[in-house]
Amino acid sequence: MVQYASERGIYTVTSTNGHFLTDENARRTIESGLDRIIISIDGTTQETYESYRIGGKLQTVLDGTRRLVAWKRQLKSHTPHIIFQFLVVRPNEHQIAEVQRIGKEIGVDTVKLKTAQVYDYEQGNPLIPTIDRYSRYAQQADGTYRVKNKLLNHCWKLWHACVITWDGRIVPCCFDKDATHQLGDLKTQSFADIWHGQAYQQFRAALLRSRKEIDICANCSEGTKVWA
Repeated sequence: MVQYASERGIYTVTSTNGHFLTDENARRTIESGLDRIIISIDGTTQETYESYRIGGKLQTVLDGTRRLVAWKRQLKSHTPHIIFQFLVVRPNEHQIAEVQRIGKEIGVDTVKLKTAQVYDYEQGNPLIPTIDRYSRYAQQADGTYRVKNKLLNHCWKLWHACVITWDGRIVPCCFDKDATHQLGDLKTQSFADIWHGQAYQQFRAALLRSRKEIDICANCSEGTKVWA
């Protein structure tokens, strides 16, 4: 699919946990023409890594990334742009310098630090970083937490993009992780009909009225600093 899109001049990007970059898959990834690959690496020790990536193996991710870099060099390819994405949470915030060092040693193109969305943040959460610049949440005088960004009643994504689930359902964006706001089904409708349909228009109107009343929008990163 990536090769098909690439041959037609379509920009392609994917995110991965990095656990399936065998030598063959690494080579095929480079040959596919993929423009950008984001590899999640949320800890620089196995203990820290698996505290967030349950069941994951840090060494598998590092080995797979090395294969990807090696094939990119061997095939003299300018793509994909290889990114280590480090989601900063309290258990790993002390490892920021180390992940930058590892990224440089392996040869990835960029190490990006990302702030984390957490649930049940109002009374605090063990994932909220202690370093303020890496947190999406601010502690108030009474000890509770609030989202730093103002909940303005707009969102560019509702007029620009959507998420298609594995089985063809259309939901507003990636914050609808459990597909609770289904706006259509490609198995029975065309994308154009869904995009311009009543369900989509009603959802857009609801957001323009009051974003804070829509569960997936109230704790959204829209308007806040995502990259640290």
